[in-house]
Amino acid sequence: MVTTDPRRPTRTVRRRMVIRPTAPLEDTPETEARGTGAPETEARETKAGGTRARGAKVPAMGRRPRLVAWALLVVLAAVLVAGGLLGRRWYDQRQLAEARSQALAAARQTCVNFVSVSASTVDSDLKRIADGATGQFKDEFTQDTAQVKSAVVQNKVDSHGTVLRAGVVSADRHSAVVLVAVDASVKNTSAPDGRLSHYRIQVNMARDAASGRWLVAQLQFVG
Repeated sequence: MVTTDPRRPTRTVRRRMVIRPTAPLEDTPETEARGTGAPETEARETKAGGTRARGAKVPAMGRRPRLVAWALLVVLAAVLVAGGLLGRRWYDQRQLAEARSQALAAARQTCVNFVSVSASTVDSDLKRIADGATGQFKDEFTQDTAQVKSAVVQNKVDSHGTVLRAGVVSADRHSAVVLVAVDASVKNTSAPDGRLSHYRIQVNMARDAASGRWLVAQLQFVG
């Protein structure tokens, strides 16, 4: 137990704090970053990356996806153009094939009508031929209808035809040239028992813009 002598004056003891020099700080990435004022995020990236050089630029990651997107757009555009061209070509070919088929069918029927005329049905027979004609051929046939009718009636003609074969020589979507081979059984005053006649007929067909029908623009016997 410590006691104080009341006879001794009380002395205030002041203690001095002695600051001893510490070891010099070593330069570290963190201290360098703080000393040079570099952003804290750069220091963190340096610690995380390990091998990334200080001050190196971060590569633009969005450029490559953008180039890929543009390349994809170019490819898609090329595909669409090619598809459109192929579609157009397919459509044109289909339209041409349909036109050839219609022109051929109309030419076959026209040739049958032309050689199938009887005295008993002459008016309707001649009208059917005229309805399937156009242009100069129709004008000439209409002008000669009266003479044709008179000859059919006087000679008591009874003719019926059958198509043997037919083929398209040339055609587009608006016109066609068709060759038709026809056999006809013909009776008249000179051959009451009938005789078989063979015809080869070239028919120039034209498509009517208003109705879409294929009509005869020219007809001629070629054999």
